[in-house]
Amino acid sequence: AVPRTRILATGGASHNKKILQVLSDVFNAPVYTIDTTNSACLGSAYRAIHGLVAEMNVSLADVVKLAPEPRLAVTPAAGAEEV
Repeated sequence: AVPRTRILATGGASHNKKILQVLSDVFNAPVYTIDTTNSACLGSAYRAIHGLVAEMNVSLADVVKLAPEPRLAVTPAAGAEEV
């Protein structure tokens, strides 16, 4: 089975439910958000941590498990896939 798509929205627009709903409807996928500031730097920070622990054979997946759990913000509206 193919895993279901989900969208992770960050940044200023992630606080606007109407924008998130459009994303959800267009891609027919649930949209999640993370409560964090400076989300543009988040990926770089996890890569930096991964680099620091690389000698200990820690995978990037294990490093990212430390991330805050995404919160479901919106789901596709009924009939969105037909549009």
